[in-house]
Amino acid sequence: MDQDGGSEFSSQSLHSPIPIIYENVGRSGVPKDDILILLDDMENKVENLRKRAFEIEEGRDTMFSVLHAFRHSRLLETLPDVDREEIDRYVERIYNRCSTIDVCVKTVRDKPQIEALYKINGIIDRLITEIQQDPTGSKKKCMSFMNSCTSYSEVGMEDRNFEQALLGCTVDDQKRVRRRLQGLMTYIEKLSMPF
Repeated sequence: MDQDGGSEFSSQSLHSPIPIIYENVGRSGVPKDDILILLDDMENKVENLRKRAFEIEEGRDTMFSVLHAFRHSRLLETLPDVDREEIDRYVERIYNRCSTIDVCVKTVRDKPQIEALYKINGIIDRLITEIQQDPTGSKKKCMSFMNSCTSYSEVGMEDRNFEQALLGCTVDDQKRVRRRLQGLMTYIEKLSMPF
């Protein structure tokens, strides 16, 4: 048993090439229970790793959004060409560096979840094609989709079909959809700003 009374699957084993599993755990006196304790601890560690990977992925996507917004900022228009080119190279270097971050957390889905995600993506893709023709209507529709993603929404501002499809998705996919809609809303709001 380890010194601090915690799990036998230590953080040290996460960093060593061969994890250390103590054969003589003896916590409960029942081998199966001891193994289940180890496996529960490992499962918690995997979930923490997934959570951190999602946070890294979200941070990278936020950086891409900020860099994109910065590239199209009116502030750059006020600079002389030489300065603007220098800043553009700097932004490009950061963008390329950020592109080297590749995080992959796979989401396991059953057939109904795959179909629900396909439906959600189709709805959002149609919204994207409507943005240029009707920014105001697209903004309202995007807001109704966002309200469908949360329990704290204005009454009557949800899209029930979208909400029903979203509820068929995995929790991870629901979070990704919410982030995608937030990014889309930011884009729509920037489009509707007067020049």
